[in-house]
Amino acid sequence: MIRLLAASVAALALFSAAAPAVSARPFTQKDLVALDRVGDPRISPDGKWVVYDLIQLNAKGTGRAHTIMKIAADGRGEPIKLAAGGGGRWAPDGRRVYFIAPANGIDQVWSIDAANSGRGLQQVTYLPTDVGAFRISPDGQTLVVSMAVIPGRESAAEIKQALDEKAATKSSGALYDHLFVRHWDTWDTHTKNHLFALKLGDDGQASGQATPLTPGFDGDVPSKPFGGDEDFVITPDGKSVVFSARLAGRTEPWSTNFDLWSTPLDGSAAPHDFTPENKAWDAAPAFSLDGKLAAHRAMKRPGFEADRFGVILYSDVTHTSREIDPKWDRSAEQIAFSADAKSLYVEATDEQNVRLFRMDVATGAVTPMTGKGHVGGFDMAHPASGDVLAFTQDTMAGPPQIFVMKPGAPAIQLTHVGAEQLKGVEMSPYESFTFTGWNKETVHGWIVKPAGWVPGRKFPTVFLIHGGPQGSWEDAWSSRWNPQVWAGWGYGVVMVDFHGSTGYGQAFTDAISGHWGDRPLVDLQKGWAAAQAKAGWIDGSKACAAGASYGGFMTYWIAGNWNAPWKCLIDHDGVFDNRMMGYSTEELWFSEWENGHTTVWENPANYEKFNPINHVAAWTKPMLVIHSAKDYRIPLEQGLGAFTALQRKGVESEFLTFPDENHWVLKPANSLQWHDTVQAWLKKWIG
Repeated sequence: MIRLLAASVAALALFSAAAPAVSARPFTQKDLVALDRVGDPRISPDGKWVVYDLIQLNAKGTGRAHTIMKIAADGRGEPIKLAAGGGGRWAPDGRRVYFIAPANGIDQVWSIDAANSGRGLQQVTYLPTDVGAFRISPDGQTLVVSMAVIPGRESAAEIKQALDEKAATKSSGALYDHLFVRHWDTWDTHTKNHLFALKLGDDGQASGQATPLTPGFDGDVPSKPFGGDEDFVITPDGKSVVFSARLAGRTEPWSTNFDLWSTPLDGSAAPHDFTPENKAWDAAPAFSLDGKLAAHRAMKRPGFEADRFGVILYSDVTHTSREIDPKWDRSAEQIAFSADAKSLYVEATDEQNVRLFRMDVATGAVTPMTGKGHVGGFDMAHPASGDVLAFTQDTMAGPPQIFVMKPGAPAIQLTHVGAEQLKGVEMSPYESFTFTGWNKETVHGWIVKPAGWVPGRKFPTVFLIHGGPQGSWEDAWSSRWNPQVWAGWGYGVVMVDFHGSTGYGQAFTDAISGHWGDRPLVDLQKGWAAAQAKAGWIDGSKACAAGASYGGFMTYWIAGNWNAPWKCLIDHDGVFDNRMMGYSTEELWFSEWENGHTTVWENPANYEKFNPINHVAAWTKPMLVIHSAKDYRIPLEQGLGAFTALQRKGVESEFLTFPDENHWVLKPANSLQWHDTVQAWLKKWIG
């Protein structure tokens, strides 16, 4: 998300200062993979310290190690290493930091003395299976954890028995009677993420048996595959847990109906659904400090995962609820109350940026707190001196750093992670541009200059197409499709936020549903022409189009419907056969909404209208196809089918697959191979 303008300038200065003109070199994939990373900042209750995750490539280059670091919130002093692990969370009194790390191969909760330079490391939980997420009650006396269990078998003895039974099973078969059979990159193990409560002693250790809070509940808390502690919260009075969850049953793969549920912290009653009237998505519950106000994010249209998240306020005094911000045409991504409960801090995508806003609870009026760039999530504390926010910030010019800000004051940059690693590296300059796209509406894009750019010379260029399709090319750093890497190879980069992109109002986002192949294609065509007119150095005769996910769909679609400008194409995990996608993807709500809110058999014409497989006869341009085996969102056969078509037609083509990767390529060595393969393909076809 985004940063204060001064903070953005400071970050740019950091990385430009680290790249003296005398010995500057381009940014490469090796830099990208080796670069240290920071994330998950958490500010202490007194607002004086921040803990965060430092993620570093291990010595063998096979994976990444997490370390919990602590740094002063005033920007003075050096970071202090606390412990190996991730997800550091402050105790309410600020004396200890809790986190997750393995113990005998099982992820457990640990804690460490935060005030004493990290001494006093102790294991907090001794649970039979992995802890996925946790929260600490406001009084510091209860720990709530999530574990994957078989619903109804949730005592420690039953969990252990289920694990022993699984280990003793000699057959490899798995029997299912409903979807999700597999989800994202994992086959279903017949377990659900459930919540448990444990008492914390004065020494900070858990004691007694874990009390099931969601026994028999047919749903996941946190949600799979990416949910975390943002999915549940302990009420300020410490009596209940409120969580966001979707009932499973047989309808889960085509439902976005997450509700907010409440259950007592002592496990004395079953969860109660208090948003049953909304059949769309309710998420991210938050409370004011006194517990009199609650807020959450809510969608309105069932089945649409990219609907706008409005902010709903509930008063415990009046027992009424209302949407605070109905006229604000942005989608809230994170919310938190100010200390006086008169404002909410809200994170949202806004025209190529992700900003932090302050929202007036009474009127819904929003005030931007940050400017251009990307704010990657925030945490806050309420000391006597006033609210303090900690967050990450990044741009296309440099990776995330930790910042702290008091509302109304400039942000303070706390970290300079990667500065030494990037010393002597020059980032490529970039600029935003606009043009008139589909329906005569304004469309935004980016142009990135290639390394070695000089006036008067033409440069080969790549045209990157984002996924989602409800996504955006933000002014942000990426650890995967990073335009600085492509520019570092000597290519110009053009990126367009076509209709369907986020951050330009919900109508703009909605415009792509049912129109995957026409409206965005118009924007891409007009955007490519506009970029060449603006940047005369672009060599349109030496250009390659590349995209992933929906961008991969569009690459296949371009191959059959707009292949004239391109010398080559690169497709990563794209949709090749839209009809089969409707039968084989795991999250069916997505495919069904995007094809007219219907199934394949109910309206097959909708799935065939923009189906790349129907235009293979026109495929002539060389194509690199990349598709990984553990991608269950867009299954492997989509990429294999496209490669088969290319080979059978005699079109120059290559196929790269990773048996251990999902929709993304995450492992360091695999990422290097991915980039090396892409670079070689570009060099072969556009020089």
